[in-house]
Amino acid sequence: MNKHLVGLLLGTEEDWPAAFETLARRVGPVSDSAGEEHSFDVERITIEPFDLRAKPRYDLVIDRLAYWYYVPREWLKKVALMDDVYLLNSPFTFQSMEKHAAYCAMMRLGLKVPDTVLVPYKNPPDHTKWAYTAARYNKSFDLDAIAERMGYPMFMKPYDGGAWVGVTRIGNQDDLHTAYDQSGQRLMHLQKSVEGYDVFARSLSIGAETMVMKFRPELPMHERYAVEHGFLSPDTGHEVVTISRLVNAFFRWEFNSCETLVHGTDVHPIDYANACPDVSLTSLHYYFPWAMAALVRWTVFCAVTGRRPRLDLDMGNYFAIADRDDMSYDDKLAAYRVLADSYFETDRYWDFAASRLGHLDEVLLEWVAGPDFDKLLVDTVHATYPAEEHERFIAHFRGLVGLWVTDTKAAQPAG
Repeated sequence: MNKHLVGLLLGTEEDWPAAFETLARRVGPVSDSAGEEHSFDVERITIEPFDLRAKPRYDLVIDRLAYWYYVPREWLKKVALMDDVYLLNSPFTFQSMEKHAAYCAMMRLGLKVPDTVLVPYKNPPDHTKWAYTAARYNKSFDLDAIAERMGYPMFMKPYDGGAWVGVTRIGNQDDLHTAYDQSGQRLMHLQKSVEGYDVFARSLSIGAETMVMKFRPELPMHERYAVEHGFLSPDTGHEVVTISRLVNAFFRWEFNSCETLVHGTDVHPIDYANACPDVSLTSLHYYFPWAMAALVRWTVFCAVTGRRPRLDLDMGNYFAIADRDDMSYDDKLAAYRVLADSYFETDRYWDFAASRLGHLDEVLLEWVAGPDFDKLLVDTVHATYPAEEHERFIAHFRGLVGLWVTDTKAAQPAG
C-alpha cells in the first residue's frame, strides 16, 4: 500500500479544510495503472523553524497562506527546490499574483484586457534615498490627462490587491483625485471600465477542471454566485474556460479564479491572479460540493500518477503563438488551449477520474445529503454570522445545498 500525506497550509479557514479532509479520507484506496493501491491522509501544517536539508513528510501541499506569510512561503520554496513536493500553487510566481505581471503577460498574448495604466505612488515610500532619486529621475505627470486619454469611467485598484480592497470606481475628475489622495503609499492601476457588459463571469479552476459561475459583485457575498446555468453561449463559455486555463498553465497555477466581463461576443479578463481563491461554503454554497470534489480528484490524480511538479515557465512557447501575424485571435486561443491542456494532462486526468475515482460522486452525494455535512454547514454559519442571523442563513444555505442534491440526483442515470 502506497501512503500519501497531503498537507494543508491554512490561515483562518475552517469550512473547506474540514470538507476536504472528510472527502479525502472517505474516498478510500485508489489503484494506479499497475494495480497498486494508494491511500490518503490529510494534515494541517504548523509553522516552525525548519532545517533546509530536512525531508518533508508531505507528497502534496495545498497552500492558502504563503501569499501573505513569508515563513511558510520560504518553506514552500525549499520543499519545491530540494524535495519535489507537489504544490498548489507555485511559490515562484507570487509576484505575478500581484496583478501587474499577469496583466502584462495576458496583454502580450493578445487577450482583451481593458486599457490599464500604472501610476506612481501618491505619497512617497519611506526610504532614505527617495528624495534624491525623485528629484533627479521622477518625471512629473498629469493625472487628469491620463484619465482624459483613457476616458471615464474607470477603476482605480491596487496593483497587488485582492478581495476588492482599495478598488474605486472613477466617474469624473473629483473621484479620480479623491481616490488617488486616499491611495497613500499603495501603487495603483487605472483600468478602463467595460460599460454595459452583459455578464460578469467568475471561473474557479482546480487543476484540469473549471466551473464558470455568474457573479453579481454588487450583492452581498452570500448572494454573489447565482445558481444559473446556460448564461453564456457555447462559444463564449469555451473562451472563458480557455482564458482561465491559459492563465493557470502559463504561470503554473492549479488553484485559481478568473474574473471576466462578457460584452456581446467580446470576453474581457479583468482579474485572474488569486493566490487564495474563494472556496467558502457561505459564498460558493451550491457550487461548494463540486469544488471539494475537484480538489480531491486533482490531489489524488497528482499523487497516484506521480505527476511531476513543473517550476519552469515555457513562456516562449506562448509568445511564439502570440507574435504570429498570420493567426487570428480565435486561432491563437485554440493554440493556447492545446498548450494548457498539455500542461494539465486534461485527457489523462479525465480518464483517471472515470476509471479510478468514479465512486467519488456517490461518496460526495451521500455526504452532502447527510447529517455530517449539515453539521459543517451549521457550524460554519455560527462562526460567520451574528447570532440573530443564524436561523436565516442556516435556512438559506440549506436551501441552496439542497437544490444541488436535488439536481445531482436528477442528473443520475435511471436505475
